[in-house]
Amino acid sequence: MSRKTDFYRNKKSNVLSVVMLGVAAYFVIPILWLFVSTTKSVTGLYNSFGLWFSKENLFWFNVKNVFTFDDGIYTKWIMNTFIYAVIGSICAAFIATMAGYGFSKYRFKGGKPIFGLVVGSIMIPSTALAIPTFLVFSELNLVNTRWAILIPSVVSPLGVYLMRVYSDSAVPQNLIEAARIDGVGEFRIFTTISLRLLAPGFVTVVLLSIVGIWNNYFLPQIMLTSPELQPLTVGLAGWSGRSTSAGGGADSSIQSIVLTGASLSIIPLIIVFLFLQRYWENGLSSGAVKE
Repeated sequence: MSRKTDFYRNKKSNVLSVVMLGVAAYFVIPILWLFVSTTKSVTGLYNSFGLWFSKENLFWFNVKNVFTFDDGIYTKWIMNTFIYAVIGSICAAFIATMAGYGFSKYRFKGGKPIFGLVVGSIMIPSTALAIPTFLVFSELNLVNTRWAILIPSVVSPLGVYLMRVYSDSAVPQNLIEAARIDGVGEFRIFTTISLRLLAPGFVTVVLLSIVGIWNNYFLPQIMLTSPELQPLTVGLAGWSGRSTSAGGGADSSIQSIVLTGASLSIIPLIIVFLFLQRYWENGLSSGAVKE
């Protein structure tokens, strides 16, 4: 009986390993192709195997072209993306932390219906809200300004939900009551006591927000008309359109620049994830255990 059990267990383990290898390959192969492509010329992109290097390594040449093409506008796109991602993610995490903590620790009239609306809004695609947001911002004369990207970025319904769940387990109610007995105000309790306990969850929301803002494309596309304000996603899409234009004006010579720029745009996200990974893992594991 034990042999049969071991046989089925090993068989299930082998099948799971194959599935996981397939999933890993699905995510890794496109990234590998992208980074390999940064070392090739435009001709090499089509005349060599996609997942391996060509004879001539042009990585530094392509990197130089990325930062000098179009008068070095790629640098401005990087700075814009950093501004949107850093400011937006920190503000979004702080607001989500306050809101989630409030829903978790306070009982007020209409609290459950309001939280239900917050959870329900998670199911609404961001693209569905882009046009109404554009119409509102056009009335406020905020279109083609940084505010048109920063203001929507600080709203994170998913972050509110995650911090509500995390606050339930991370901040003991008796600790809050003890602080109240000592005469500590509610805002001071939040900033000096609760916020420290919520730090892992806060970092988790920051990480999720950074990835979302960094990869945001549709909202900046319709909000920003000036290339000087565009993030990397919109700027690289514009370059890609120029390299593959079907109207006879295609400039295929910049295809290697587009691919190199795309690969360089991934590196900051990888660095941020590796730096915040331990806080993220602690936040998820701590929130999963309720004493």
